[in-house]
Amino acid sequence: MSTEPETTEDAEPGTPDTGAETTAPEGGTASAAGGGDTGAPDTGGADGPAGAAGSGVGGGTAGADGDGPAGDGPAGDGPAGDGPAGDGPAGDGEDGSAGAAGDGDVVAGAEGGEGGESGEAAGGDAAGGDAGGDKAAGELSEAEAELLAQRLERERIERRKAEKKAPIDSGAKLSGTAADLLAAVRAVESGQKPPQTVFSEPAAPRRPAPEPVRRPQPVPAEAAPPAPAPAPAETVAAVARLLADAGAPEALAPQAATTLGEGAAEVLRADPWQLLRITGVRPEQADTFARALLGPDCGPGDERRGRALTGWLLEQAAVAGHTALEPAALTAALAQRGVPDPDAAVQSAIAEGEALAFQDALDEPPAAAAAPAAPGAAAGAEEGDEEEAERPVRVLIGLERYALAEESLADGLARVVNSLAKDDGVDWAPAAASASGSAAELIRAVAGHGLVLHTGGEAARAEPAALVAAARALGLRAVAACHTPDGRRRFAALLPEDAAPEAAVTLAGLLSGAEGPGRDADGALALDLLVVLDAPQLDVESAAMVVESLPDGARLVLSGDPAVLWSAGPGRVFADLLAARTCPQVASRTPDPGPLGELVSGIGVGELNQVDAPGKELVIVPVRDAGEAVHRTVQLVADSVPRALGVPAEQTVVITPGHGGAAGTRALNAALKERLNPGPGRFGGFDPGDRIAYSPAPGRTVPGQVTGADADGLHLTCAGAPVVVPRERVEQSVRHGWALTAHQAVGSRWPAAVVVLPGDAAQVLSRPWVYTAFGRAERHLSVVHGVEQALPRAVAEVPPKPRTTRLPVLLRGQVPPTG
Repeated sequence: MSTEPETTEDAEPGTPDTGAETTAPEGGTASAAGGGDTGAPDTGGADGPAGAAGSGVGGGTAGADGDGPAGDGPAGDGPAGDGPAGDGPAGDGEDGSAGAAGDGDVVAGAEGGEGGESGEAAGGDAAGGDAGGDKAAGELSEAEAELLAQRLERERIERRKAEKKAPIDSGAKLSGTAADLLAAVRAVESGQKPPQTVFSEPAAPRRPAPEPVRRPQPVPAEAAPPAPAPAPAETVAAVARLLADAGAPEALAPQAATTLGEGAAEVLRADPWQLLRITGVRPEQADTFARALLGPDCGPGDERRGRALTGWLLEQAAVAGHTALEPAALTAALAQRGVPDPDAAVQSAIAEGEALAFQDALDEPPAAAAAPAAPGAAAGAEEGDEEEAERPVRVLIGLERYALAEESLADGLARVVNSLAKDDGVDWAPAAASASGSAAELIRAVAGHGLVLHTGGEAARAEPAALVAAARALGLRAVAACHTPDGRRRFAALLPEDAAPEAAVTLAGLLSGAEGPGRDADGALALDLLVVLDAPQLDVESAAMVVESLPDGARLVLSGDPAVLWSAGPGRVFADLLAARTCPQVASRTPDPGPLGELVSGIGVGELNQVDAPGKELVIVPVRDAGEAVHRTVQLVADSVPRALGVPAEQTVVITPGHGGAAGTRALNAALKERLNPGPGRFGGFDPGDRIAYSPAPGRTVPGQVTGADADGLHLTCAGAPVVVPRERVEQSVRHGWALTAHQAVGSRWPAAVVVLPGDAAQVLSRPWVYTAFGRAERHLSVVHGVEQALPRAVAEVPPKPRTTRLPVLLRGQVPPTG
């Protein structure tokens, strides 16, 4: 099991010996989450008993007194770490934003345990990308339509931002780094060359501020143009020759040609470090390529290298969840990459438009800061006091793509809050009176506000279901959108039997037009109320698309469990909105039932509580190393759980911290395939009957099963619907799916879950990861436990790592806090 982010390709060192295992009679159960180690249910067979009988989900090896299984943030959940910038092989994340994230590739302050699953790295293991080839618009698949809709939305946002003209009056007295960075930006915008000493020159004039955002008119999914065709063969061939001459893999040629355009070979010859724009390429590889092309002219201080590394580090920060970075963090990361003048590299990147500098006004300074000077103060103190009283400004550096999305999101949320009519003629009082508890509170909040936040666990989904049912009974067009097809199925089961099928959809299907009520004549969603479940999974781009697609006067409810892992993509939208307190917040008082609900609820507040598990709801299986962890996992899935609990193997999910290593998803899936569906892998490593994890777009993973293959591609069934994955996309978007990472599993639940915690994952566990992994089980949870006391320590002491975002500050200027 790797201790690196989930994008790790290489196997990691073996797990340390945690001590001898104590056996127990077959069928030992766990009755508490904190005493000792318990045995697996009815393991039997030649393999022997699964573990020691005990009373708790333990903190270590057999006989060790532990607090129970739980942990957060294994190395697999984020391609970046805590330091300024580390080295490591290219990453291989499963289902998140495309982009390489290596083992320990960290921008200072970047997350280490949170985003690895968010990005497919080396080898292009991210789903999505340009799909569809020359297909006509009417032939687009759901995934292709979704990607095209996202592309059109980004283009529309960019066009709108270019037309904004209102000036900014505040922040006219910047000094230091803030003024220096702003000077470079202004110089570029005016067509001038930025100052050579950007970090010591006076600030340039202020940038124009954006004007109020109007509601967009998105293009319906069915009218979207086809995806761009692959790069011409001659362009690919030219790039392949150049790569071969420089000793680089020719396999990079198609992606390089598509990314860099028709003149890709000339672009690379003029600036070899542009190779870093290709997913999976790392700085040391780009440096080797540059040395082969430039010879003695290649050096670490090359301006082109500094610009390329600046953009690459910002991409890595986005994969780790940040939408921007502070200048100090970025320059420190550049320095660790051997850039002799990091400030000049940032200046150059800003001058060339490859990065943007932002100034965000913070809260007013304390009253004491603006107090009059004491008697006898030196001349000029009055001027100093005036500058001290100026609102402080935070300067951040980021990529235009995420900056525009975050600004558009803030503008759209402000429109949702402010566009609701005070009296829209809808009488919500009877609906609220007929409900009870938190459901009634939620209905009353929605009655008077355009934006409402709702928090709660799995059982709390009944409250937004009651809201949707009440709204539809009032004649409103109300829809709930879930993160996964399984979430849609579970939510639909809570609605009245006479509810229309379109009342519960997936968010991807709603935005692409494949599900839901469609769009009105203006291109907005034909809705009066939209409830978004699994709201913590919204990144800034998907959230911006949601709010910009709502018509004026529509209500938006974001509902989710704030304790689960954050989104695979950049941003922490739900957490930022909760912290900003710009709208009503309704906290559910409906607890999740049973021993598993009690255990997970305690983990959410940092406690590994003892729970009674009389029905074998909870079992701990202690292991000494990764090899034993794989063996015990296969035994549990294929034999013990089906025999003791009646849950078949196809309804059991295995969750492990990362993809690489001796007990990662690759190793576990290989072992599970050999036991459950052996075969030669005739279709690109897959056989009919294989369980798979299909990523139709970055940040999405859909469980499914292989049904066959032909000249058209690999045939799957996902959520009951047939899917054909073209042959050229199978390697990038389909993996075996008996074992998943926590980010892949979020939004879905299974009757039984086996969580694998090998010893070398101890240092990367965190509370959100354990909460998410343990919460995937409905009836039974087995924990293959090899991390000893690291488990209770992670639950108690390791919260989610912070992400740098701009949304709270952007909202503060447009929506006053509710208090």
